[in-house]
Amino acid sequence: MAKQSKLNNRRGKPADARRLQPTKRVKSTAPTDRRSAPTDDEHADEFVFGRHAVAEALREEGASTINKLFVQSGLTSEPVEAILASAKKKKILVSSVPKTKLDLLSDGGNHQGVLVAMAPYAYATIDDLFANAEAAGQDPFFLVLDNLEDPHNLGSILRTADAVGVHGIIIPKHRAVGLTGTVAKLSTGAIEHVPVARVTNLTSTIKLLKDRGMWVFGTAMNGQDFRQWDAHGAVALVIGNEGKGISPGVAKQMDATLTIPMVGHVQSLNASVAAGILMYQAFTSREAVK
Repeated sequence: MAKQSKLNNRRGKPADARRLQPTKRVKSTAPTDRRSAPTDDEHADEFVFGRHAVAEALREEGASTINKLFVQSGLTSEPVEAILASAKKKKILVSSVPKTKLDLLSDGGNHQGVLVAMAPYAYATIDDLFANAEAAGQDPFFLVLDNLEDPHNLGSILRTADAVGVHGIIIPKHRAVGLTGTVAKLSTGAIEHVPVARVTNLTSTIKLLKDRGMWVFGTAMNGQDFRQWDAHGAVALVIGNEGKGISPGVAKQMDATLTIPMVGHVQSLNASVAAGILMYQAFTSREAVK
């Protein structure tokens, strides 16, 4: 019971890693964030341009896969204002750019001053991730990527996530890489098997995960040795930004933090490498040797 009291003490120090085997939280009936709006990502493979086509894209359910709306600088008209209003309502990022950029993105097409970048792959919802774990008959194991920017990192993480049986990945809406063509290529097919959910606010989403019975672990320089981590149960692992690490608001939601000990001269690891090491520790902890 001492283990439970330590983990349940939100204001106390992180639990000792040797006692990091989480117990189940009581699940809440609070609704999850079902929105899966995309992030700011200019590297999407698909573009839709022209006022009518863009307006239709914004009206359809497929608007959830729009990465960004580009509007020609200084362009004002009733149709354009209507498009901007629709984008604002759906919380889609808008960028004012010169006509030359629109000409380039549309490959010289008749863009009429507006163009949207579409994600080449659809996003899941948080509920989809839980359903994926339930279908596998396993406790949920999620990754939360806190503002990762490099598509190479996301692609590599997807590959490892598929290999170790991660049930889903959560990424934020803004200032983070999304499911681009580059990510898809680097994932070597894993993108088809690991659902990715996009959320408006990572901190709020992590609170929802806790309400649904999950324990949340992150990385820190002064955390507990990851080799002592027992990852049984419903677990979410947070990986921070390549340069800044885990953001302060997200860090406050951690139940405990983990450290990868190093003896070399460079005391840091690539985000995808660190994620891979921790994912495999969770895998060995959760899966019995056959």
